[in-house]
Amino acid sequence: MRHPDWVVRLAALLRAAEGRAFDARHWNCALFALAAVEAVTGERPAVRVLPDLAASADSAGFPRVAPLRAGMGDIVLAPGPDRLGVVLDAGRVAFVGPRGLVRAPLTLCTIAWRIG
Repeated sequence: MRHPDWVVRLAALLRAAEGRAFDARHWNCALFALAAVEAVTGERPAVRVLPDLAASADSAGFPRVAPLRAGMGDIVLAPGPDRLGVVLDAGRVAFVGPRGLVRAPLTLCTIAWRIG
């Protein structure tokens, strides 16, 4: 279930992450996705670390949806290299990049999870 103020909470996360550079231990795509889920639902999901990002994301228990059916606040996976991101609107996603958030088209994504 989505938190009543999820849009405001997600916007605050995106503002805070805008200039936050990738750090393998402290700020990576998985931590960004977890922070987004917490912003949207108000709870941090239990996730198991598994051999690949898709399996690890599946362990949170959210249903998979076709990427083009994902909406704002949903989590997505893009390949090459695999990375998790957050849907911003009907056509764009955000990923953690070397100098902050990087926007990309939703069409790059191969998997999506409906959050809340």
